Amino acid sequence: MSAIHVKGLRKSHGARQVLRGIDAEVADGETIALVGPSGGGKSTFLRCLNGLTSFDAGAVRIAGVELQPRTPADAPELRALRARVGMVFQSLNLFPHLTALENVSLAPVHVWKEAPGSARTRAAELLARVGLSDRAEARPAELSGGQQQRVAIARALAMRPEVLLLDEPTSALDPQMRGEVLAVLRDLARSGMTMLVVTHEMAFARAAASRVWVFDEGRLVEDGPPAQVCDSPRSERARAFFAHG
Repeated sequence: MSAIHVKGLRKSHGARQVLRGIDAEVADGETIALVGPSGGGKSTFLRCLNGLTSFDAGAVRIAGVELQPRTPADAPELRALRARVGMVFQSLNLFPHLTALENVSLAPVHVWKEAPGSARTRAAELLARVGLSDRAEARPAELSGGQQQRVAIARALAMRPEVLLLDEPTSALDPQMRGEVLAVLRDLARSGMTMLVVTHEMAFARAAASRVWVFDEGRLVEDGPPAQVCDSPRSERARAFFAHG
C-alpha cells in the first residue's frame, strides 16, 4: 500500500479554485519536492493532507488514514492522522519558555503517555541527529533560526511519524542556516523517511528528491525524476516555471 494516495482533490476559497483535481501517489520511503510559482497550491495541498485545511471534494489516504471532504481541523477522528503524520512549518511555533529538549519531548509525554525519562532520552538522541546535542538546554530565543528549525524537525520526529510534511522549511533562513537544515533533510531522505517538501531549493530537489512535482494554478502539471523535470519538463507550464525560476 502506498504511503499517500490522492484522487480528485479539490479546494476553493470562495470563487477561487486553489486545488483543481489533484491526483497523486507516494510510495513508502520516497522524498517528493513540491515546486512551482507562489500561489500554485503547494502549501494548501500539504495542509489538506494533514487535515489542517478541509478540502471540498476528492479522496485522501495518508499513513493508513482516510480523510473525508469538509472534515473540520479539530475533528476527533483526525487524532490518529496527527499521530502518524508530522508537519514542519515556516513559522516554527516552538514554546519560548521551554528548552530545546523540553520542546522535543513534550508531545510524546502528553499524546503517547510516554514516560518522561524515556521521552527525554529519545529527545536527546533526536537533537544529536540534527546536530544540536550541545544546545539541548537552550531556549528558542538563544538559538539561531537554523537551529530553531532543526529543533522543530526533531520535535516532529519525536512522534515517530510515518510521513513528514515540510512547508518551505528554509525560506526564512540565510544561506548558511539553509545549508544546516537541508543537510538534515538529505540525511532523513537517505534514511528512508517518507517526506513531502515544499521548497524553492532546486539543488536540494535534484540531490535528495525521488521525484519533483510542479504545481501551477492549482494543478499538478509535472511529476517525474528530478533530472527529467528540472532539465526537460514535458508541460508548457513547468517549462515556463524553470525558465523564469
